[in-house]
Amino acid sequence: MSIPASKRGGFVHREPKEFEEEVIQIDRVTRVVKGGRKLRFRATVAIGNKKGRVGLGIGKSNEVTGAIQKAIAKAKKNMINVVMNGTTIPHRIQVKYKAAKLLLLPAVQGTGLIAGGTIRKILDLTGIKDILSKALGTSNKVNNSKAVFLALSMLKQNPAMIKRAGIEAERRKQAPAPQPHGKKEQNPTPEKATSEQPKQEPTPQKTETPAQ
Repeated sequence: MSIPASKRGGFVHREPKEFEEEVIQIDRVTRVVKGGRKLRFRATVAIGNKKGRVGLGIGKSNEVTGAIQKAIAKAKKNMINVVMNGTTIPHRIQVKYKAAKLLLLPAVQGTGLIAGGTIRKILDLTGIKDILSKALGTSNKVNNSKAVFLALSMLKQNPAMIKRAGIEAERRKQAPAPQPHGKKEQNPTPEKATSEQPKQEPTPQKTETPAQ
């Protein structure tokens, strides 16, 4: 029997995950076949790095762990980059996916995540901290998840963001390039140049003796 690492006096070093995972829903799916009923599991998983990247995937398997792993693999293939305006979204958006209707509104800093259930989980994984939302249609978690994913993929930059980006680009062009530390100047100053020139010795003058 193996002894745990904590009791041996050491700890297992685990690398931090690139994306955070959130299981939205796990369903039991039954299919009627010739020999009877076949039971499987369906997992809906959302992943994100809380920096504007988010993905959504659905996986099916005979076991719950297998379904979750398949959903994570599909979510990594369906990643999108969400356009954000600070801690909120750039503009108002309303989408409809099947029976799910979703409304997202930008909010000022300090408002928080005004959302519930599935919508809150996906927005949190995206990195949005201030937003107003309302689910107007069905309460189906899978359809609401896909509606949020669709709304986030349709976000675009507003005119204020484009203008701000242009001003920052001009400032970067006008800013002088920083010189690396510890590097001496290649061209000496005029004072140093004159001091480093070799001194010319005066030539002796010849004196002519008068003829007697």
